[in-house]
Amino acid sequence: MKLISWNVNGIRACVKKGFLEFFQEVNADVFCIQETKMQEGQLELDLKGYHQFWHSAVRKGYSGTAVFTKEKPIDVTYGLGTGLEVFESEGRVITLTFDNFYLVNVYTPNSKRDLARLEYRQEWEDIFRNYLKYLDETKPVILCGDLNVAHKEIDIKNPKTNRQNAGFTDDEREKMTVLLDNGFVDTFRHFYPDQEDAYTWWSYLVRGRDRNVGWRIDYFIVSERLIPMLEDAAIHDQVMGSDHCPVELVVKEFHFTD
Repeated sequence: MKLISWNVNGIRACVKKGFLEFFQEVNADVFCIQETKMQEGQLELDLKGYHQFWHSAVRKGYSGTAVFTKEKPIDVTYGLGTGLEVFESEGRVITLTFDNFYLVNVYTPNSKRDLARLEYRQEWEDIFRNYLKYLDETKPVILCGDLNVAHKEIDIKNPKTNRQNAGFTDDEREKMTVLLDNGFVDTFRHFYPDQEDAYTWWSYLVRGRDRNVGWRIDYFIVSERLIPMLEDAAIHDQVMGSDHCPVELVVKEFHFTD
């Protein structure tokens, strides 16, 4: 089973830059996107053989997630179930229930350049982690998306100069550590613990992609008990169309149904 996750930085723009060509070429069983930046009805994607699930932000042209899956899920939920508009209005989480696992697609809030949203982000992280742990009590979880944090120094080109910048603050990195300490695994580092210069996002402002001055902030994270099922993880850094690139997870001998 092949899964792809990609922050498309606006799906309407990405479609004009080769999204559909990559989508058809990669032929994933599940394809998740983040930062769709659109409302319902603004774009119709003809994805034959896939069920589509969209979750847009209330605010137009902002945030948003979507999942395209060949297998119809048992159930689909949107958001974190808090009932609080402050955490539920930005279209950041979609959860698909399959017989043997949960698939969670997330676009984690950015703390903003001046860290104005760091406190909100930290509260959101605790709620989200508890949500994942709740799901994990019933079935293993496959989490993917833009988590807006480079966890370790190896995950960012210039760790010293970015220390305490949004996405690399001690607080955000610690939240990732806590998540992984609660029974979850960063699949890319599981396979490639020492691989350097492996990034998924590059700043347009400094032409970071041309020089591979990037950050690894897009992930597949899974419940620890899925480790025996993992086959490989990959970063498609040659795929253009966004300031992020797609990431991939391949799971072996693991089926949607019993």
